[in-house]
Amino acid sequence: MVKKGEDSIVIELRNVERHYHMGDNIVRAVDGISIKVKQGEFIAIMGPSGSGKSTAMNLVGSLDSPTHGHIFLDGEDVSRLEESDLAQVRGRKIGFIFQSFNLIPNLTAKENIMLPMMFQGLEIEEREKVAEDLLKLVNLEDRMNHYPGELSGGQRQRVAIARALSNNPDVILADEPTGNLDTKTGEIVLEFLDKLNKEGKTIIMVTHDPNLAQKHAQIVYWLKDGKVEKITRKKK
Repeated sequence: MVKKGEDSIVIELRNVERHYHMGDNIVRAVDGISIKVKQGEFIAIMGPSGSGKSTAMNLVGSLDSPTHGHIFLDGEDVSRLEESDLAQVRGRKIGFIFQSFNLIPNLTAKENIMLPMMFQGLEIEEREKVAEDLLKLVNLEDRMNHYPGELSGGQRQRVAIARALSNNPDVILADEPTGNLDTKTGEIVLEFLDKLNKEGKTIIMVTHDPNLAQKHAQIVYWLKDGKVEKITRKKK
């Protein structure tokens, strides 16, 4: 097991491939990529449509299993875990922010944030307190009893960020976090991700926008045709 520390590798993809069968053809959506994410880094996975970045995101977040290769979370090979076991590991270690928010429409903002904690077995009193504290953190304490349909896009994304933080995960995985937002609101969301990173959270952002990737991430993995075409690092 990898010890926690400044240079701890929290997620590693090692020669990972993900293939899909389409009729008689095999689509190599991800074709032998290796990615290392250290604790406290801000990483971007960058690529145009069809580059394999969405598949790579699913693999990095352990939402999918590789056809070949290995995925490690905190040094543990999770590549072949049963989904029930993987869900528990994933729920503790990774918080997800999706482009389409993925909030449950018939749950309030507070209830959406409480939901991941329920799957980790927390008591309702603790779930309520954490949800209320997180809503204050994202300046939405006055919207805790509102449903997603009663919130603006920016407010829904802030609820999604609060939900991603609910189990205090080591890693926040953000899939096109500004994709459904106007420019100003998108900047607010990214400033919040920068703030979380400065406070020690590991951020992995998947994006098609090179400007966002280069402005916010310390390391950018550029994908093309399912492979890592190049890796760039921000100068200190």
